[in-house]
Amino acid sequence: MPHRAGLVLDFGGVLTTSLLPAVLAFEKREALAEGACIKALYLDEEGTRRTHDLERGAITQDQWNEAAAARLGVAPDNLMGRIFADLHPEPLVINAAAAARRAGIKVGILSNSVGLSPWNLYDGYELDALYDAVVISEQHRMRKPDPEIFQAALKLLDLPAEQCVFVDDTADYLPPAAELGFATVHAEAPQQTISRLEDLLGVPLTGEI
Repeated sequence: MPHRAGLVLDFGGVLTTSLLPAVLAFEKREALAEGACIKALYLDEEGTRRTHDLERGAITQDQWNEAAAARLGVAPDNLMGRIFADLHPEPLVINAAAAARRAGIKVGILSNSVGLSPWNLYDGYELDALYDAVVISEQHRMRKPDPEIFQAALKLLDLPAEQCVFVDDTADYLPPAAELGFATVHAEAPQQTISRLEDLLGVPLTGEI
């Protein structure tokens, strides 16, 4: 099987540390029961719909903060930023992406947004400078797993899906990408992800920067 020429990376949980520990740390700080955020915001039908609306840019982060705060019984001020305060860059994957670009691989970002204001998840990551394509869901009014958002990333990379790898920490987003022709990698641990990418891309992704 020929090696792939393009790489499309999710952002949160791939270029950053895992989201779940950050959420659990927030719950501890706010004296919430463990799992309260997941239950109220992601397993609840109304909470899920609101989050999808945020990802598509149909509501603002402030609107999401207000509604989510009411469900959780916490203050709304910068709630999204407080929930993910413990997220940090994942240097192994960031460095691997840079190594891929140096080797001639086109590398893009495809991320479901959590809103850009008042808290911007992407601040400090220099996405426009360090990657060949950046697709943030709210700016396109659609979200993963909509096939059209994958197509938007492919168009910016100027590559067909059959020449690309897609990496995401959310397993549900992988089958729609695979149906389009992407090779897919479920990001569960950085070194495991990098090893799989080296096989698919045919280039070394670790070592000196």
